[in-house]
Parts: sequence; C-alpha cells; structure tokens
Amino acid sequence: MKKVKMIASGRVQGVGFRWSVQFLAGEIGDIYGRVWNNDDGTVTILAQSSDTAKLSQFIHEIRKGPSRMAKVTYLDVTLAHFEDFSDFQVKQWY
Repeated sequence: MKKVKMIASGRVQGVGFRWSVQFLAGEIGDIYGRVWNNDDGTVTILAQSSDTAKLSQFIHEIRKGPSRMAKVTYLDVTLAHFEDFSDFQVKQWY
C-alpha cells in the first residue's frame, strides 16, 4: 500500500476543492483517505492506494485542480505513514 500526504496551496478553500478531491478519488477508484482545510489557507490530503498507477493519476489530477474554480499553485507530495482508511472522506478538521 502506497501512502502520500499532499498539501495544496493556491485558491483551494471556498471553491469546492475538498468535495472535488473526494469525487475524484471515487471516480478513479481504489483511492482511500482524508482531505481537510488548514488554518493557513492550504488543504491537506492523505491518500493511499494499492495501485501505484491510480495514485499517480490522482496526484496528477490534484495538481491540475480537481474543481473548475480551484487553482493549485503548489502541491507538496511526500510519502507518509498513517492509519489505513477504507473510504475517502472530507473532514472539517483532522
């Protein structure tokens, strides 16, 4: 299972970004995790998948901005260790 932590910067709050991330995870399939807003205006995404190609596609789509109103200017992606998830949820905080 490959796991990543992403922090998205840009116009990513108040534009449906988190919900678009959740939708994208379901659309690609085999992507599980959490997404939430941070106090500094960024958004954090924890994502995992057993399919490396699907996780790479997910990251690529996040970089493009999964919602029409969002504009990702920077996406920090790092390998991460966190609990296994069995779904993908939008959280108000984490």
